Amino acid sequence: MIRRIDLRGSSIDPRVAVPRAAMDVADAADRIAPILREVREEGAEAVLRWSEQLDGVRPPALRVPAEQIANAEAGLEPAVRAALLEAIDRTKRAHLDQRRTDTTSVVVAGGTVTERWIPVERVGLYVPGGRAVYPSSVIMNVVPAQVAGVSSLVVVSPPQRDFGGWPHPTILGACALLGVDEVYSVGGAQAIAMLAYGVDLPAGGRCEPVDLVTGPGNIYVTAAKRALRGVIGIDSEAGPTEIAILADDTADPRHVAADLLSQAEHDVLAAAVLVTPSVELADAVALEVVRQVANTKHVERITEALSGVQSA
Repeated sequence: MIRRIDLRGSSIDPRVAVPRAAMDVADAADRIAPILREVREEGAEAVLRWSEQLDGVRPPALRVPAEQIANAEAGLEPAVRAALLEAIDRTKRAHLDQRRTDTTSVVVAGGTVTERWIPVERVGLYVPGGRAVYPSSVIMNVVPAQVAGVSSLVVVSPPQRDFGGWPHPTILGACALLGVDEVYSVGGAQAIAMLAYGVDLPAGGRCEPVDLVTGPGNIYVTAAKRALRGVIGIDSEAGPTEIAILADDTADPRHVAADLLSQAEHDVLAAAVLVTPSVELADAVALEVVRQVANTKHVERITEALSGVQSA
């Protein structure tokens, strides 16, 4: 399932031995161009049309009703709620320590230069949801924005056919715990376009354009962020998830295998790499990967990621 590369005594560049997954960014840019154009020209109807075509479901409304968000919070399993609250607390503590303070330098008598940190006014937070559920993305995007003092936060997440066209209830529950009440049932490039241009909502009201978009997504989300950079600010052009584990024969192969799988399940282009001087550990991890994959919900996706050129 996962190949083995023996670099002992070899002068080959590891970056050549384990190349990154091939991504056709140009093709992705071509595919999202009409989506961005139609959302800019047609607004909400184009957003809904592309959601139905690409996600296989047309959400009942673009903006998720407050009642839906409240019900999602009420329906959280106690263990999930406790884990989310703990994650929120830990994330908040870390970001509180990262807050910047204004500094003033006296350059000449009576002359000063002040560096001020001013929060962005409105931020759009993308939370993926097409292949798995990532309430962690809600926390990792919302908490630092709140700590920074952003006054207006909006979350977008793909509609789910299994949940009536709304985002996954755990995503909505995490938003509720964080006090985010402006949530839209839309994903993909059409979500980024909606955040960039703003749209009038069919049921009334409006999704106002944002100043900045943050959060991970697939190659089409990344292509849309690249194309709209300048209309909006973006955090980064994130690629597929990846993990590299450096371990010796003291490592537990069960834990190493679990870490590899936890990233491989994200995307077929995800890279999962173990670097070890121990043949015994490599053997044990290979066996453990096969055993654990059989018990996952995403066997095909993990298998494809681990079999790709980007993993070893």
